[in-house]
Amino acid sequence: KLKSAPDHEVRILLLGLDNGGKTTLLKQLASEDISHITPTQGFNIKSVQSQGFKLNVWDIGGQRKIRPYWRNYFENTNVLIYVIDSADRKRFEETGQELAELLDEEKLSGVPVLIFANKQDLLTAAPASEIAEGLNLHTIRDRMWQIQSCSALTEEGVQVNHRPSFIYPCICFGPSHQRLVFT
Repeated sequence: KLKSAPDHEVRILLLGLDNGGKTTLLKQLASEDISHITPTQGFNIKSVQSQGFKLNVWDIGGQRKIRPYWRNYFENTNVLIYVIDSADRKRFEETGQELAELLDEEKLSGVPVLIFANKQDLLTAAPASEIAEGLNLHTIRDRMWQIQSCSALTEEGVQVNHRPSFIYPCICFGPSHQRLVFT
């Protein structure tokens, strides 16, 4: 169990396919302007103070050519956040494959995962429960996981100050194999 302390750092790895909304999510968490977002070619790092923790969030680009380099960032990860474009149904299979590969990585063994079903502001977005079922998330038994509907654009379901519980079960209690769905 991690104890809250102003100097306690939590390393969060933010991954997902390109155009999923990872950088927008990161900027919203850091209370930064989101009007000029460009595709991440390498990585972005932001530190966010929240509830006594210093959250160091590593946003790694999601383009196919960058994904092989994701493993360079696995070391010492406390929480994995995986962002899915809920409105891009034609990429659900691809995003599911990438997530499954991440969950099989030895360096991420037991690391809690928070899955953001992003872009819920779009009418074509699949609900978090449908995504959870389609990705067979219920079969995850080796770590704590949670899926949450959100819109990085509108901050719905995102902002730490508005919903402090979304990440803290992951960092405070570690892998308890708990499954949570927030819609």
